[in-house]
Amino acid sequence: MKKSRRAARELALNILYQWDTCGLPFDEALATALEFADLSGLEAKHPEMAEQARSHAATVATGVKEHLAQLDGHIARLAQGWPVDRQPAVDRNILRIAIFEIDYVDSVPPVVAVDEAIEMAKKFSTAESGKFINGVLAGYLREQGQDVEGDGVGSKDS
Repeated sequence: MKKSRRAARELALNILYQWDTCGLPFDEALATALEFADLSGLEAKHPEMAEQARSHAATVATGVKEHLAQLDGHIARLAQGWPVDRQPAVDRNILRIAIFEIDYVDSVPPVVAVDEAIEMAKKFSTAESGKFINGVLAGYLREQGQDVEGDGVGSKDS
């Protein structure tokens, strides 16, 4: 399940990036990404997991689109000095995905959404982006009344 969810998040990031930066209509970005996603590693051993990844990616990307104003409002409030439209597109879409999962996907524990967001930032952006995303999301969890201290979230090393 972990590999399929990680693949799903990366696929959702691809969809949102194309929509956000390339001006591709959302439905076209969604259809193209789902059709051409390289999930060969999952498909070879666990075809059902590849389908779960596509399904979760579509759910997340569509959910982010539907709740965009709310998600961006949280990001703008927490990323002081970094307006959403001035953030790197990868970073803002990773934040959107993580906050969407925290708020709307009950099967994903908030700390997992944060950890996965940090890992995606390190993979697709920069180490500094990982720290930025960690700080924003730790602040969001604090606002939600979640204990972020013993979880490794919000630490300087993340």
